[in-house]
Amino acid sequence: MTHPAKIVANNTNRYARYGLSLPQQALRAMEKRGIYCQPSVSIEHQYLARRYVLRGVESGGAVADMGRYCAFLDADGNPAPWLQQIDSISDNGRHAIVIAPELVRIETLRIGHTYELCITRLWLKTDEGRARPAIATAPVFRGHQGTLAVELWNVDNKSLRGVVAPVFYTAAGEALSLPEHFDTAIRKITGAVSCLGCKHTHIAVAPLSNKGGEL
Repeated sequence: MTHPAKIVANNTNRYARYGLSLPQQALRAMEKRGIYCQPSVSIEHQYLARRYVLRGVESGGAVADMGRYCAFLDADGNPAPWLQQIDSISDNGRHAIVIAPELVRIETLRIGHTYELCITRLWLKTDEGRARPAIATAPVFRGHQGTLAVELWNVDNKSLRGVVAPVFYTAAGEALSLPEHFDTAIRKITGAVSCLGCKHTHIAVAPLSNKGGEL
């Protein structure tokens, strides 16, 4: 896939490499509430296919006062097919593993009615003289302190999950336009950070080989 000229690989950008950078207070609050989210990706080697791939984990969930969720799209911005789903005794944890040479990570944090959003493109880049590639990254969108008045975690508003999205503003108070290509994913992940006791995927989809057997 050809990357837009305005997107430049930047391995030093912390948001791009690791996702949202959160203070210890927020991390401790999520740990106390049992919310586990894994935004980092790893490089894995497929010996049979003789290639390297990126491995991401769709994970997260919510309680009433906060939520955090991370998911992955394919190189074209469509929901990535999962390699396998993960069943767990605990809620708000890992839901599926995604494998691909290139991914787009979308991550959201909700504290009450306030939202943080980070969308990042990740792909493998091989430097001359090195057999093992590195992860190249480029920020696509970063929204700070967005707001959404609707209490999506309220059961009465459950039907609005995946329908509405927070509004983000510039420092001057002007509304930011969300990247249109990722509109559906943004709305879905907005619902994910209000899915209390989440035990299922919100973004990743079954691979084509599995869809034929579904009823």
